[in-house]
Amino acid sequence: MTAWDDPVVNAGMRRMLQRRAEVLGGGEGTIGWKLGFGAPVWLEKFGLPGPLLGFLPRSGARPSGTTVSCRGWVSPVAEPEIALYIGRDVDDPDRVAAAVSGIGPAIELADVDPPPQDLEAVLAGNIYHRAVILGGPDPGRAGGSIDGLEAIITRNGEPVVTTASLEALTGDLAAILTHTARMLQAFGERLRAGEVVIMGSVVPPLPVEPGDEIGFELSPLPPISVRV
Repeated sequence: MTAWDDPVVNAGMRRMLQRRAEVLGGGEGTIGWKLGFGAPVWLEKFGLPGPLLGFLPRSGARPSGTTVSCRGWVSPVAEPEIALYIGRDVDDPDRVAAAVSGIGPAIELADVDPPPQDLEAVLAGNIYHRAVILGGPDPGRAGGSIDGLEAIITRNGEPVVTTASLEALTGDLAAILTHTARMLQAFGERLRAGEVVIMGSVVPPLPVEPGDEIGFELSPLPPISVRV
């Protein structure tokens, strides 16, 4: 069974896509898609064959070094992620890797409230998304290669995690990008040229509080950061 055959996921996807349509209809625009709940613990908990899917509103995209206030959020987290940039429209989900024009670092900010129990509600709420900080894509990694990359995460200038196991929590990037393309196709959508897909946190989400600065280097690519 695919994720979208699950009636709860199916209903949540339709509500998420309706919310996206309202964003587009209001003239705001979107920049791509986000994956969530793809870590093994969540797949097992909810009986999912792959991650859930949300969208990235253009208004939530911020430059590196910016400040995004999390005051008033209930459970703010930062998620260092790998961003895949789509260079051409994807008509065949099984050939989606060929459409990847580069990769780069991303930090997603989310407010995990309420706790994840009702998947339809989680999807309808766009999987807690609040903002995303994107580094520039490396066109030398067209196709999505992560060979030789290492994630270095800092909080307030101090190292938190360093790991070269970039797919331990996300799963194989090529496989889950195919899953993404198939899921969109099932709902009459597709990945398009110019979009970006952030692939899920490479480490467990980092709880943050006002004043924290989170840095993420997908070494040897240039680092990015955000203050909350």
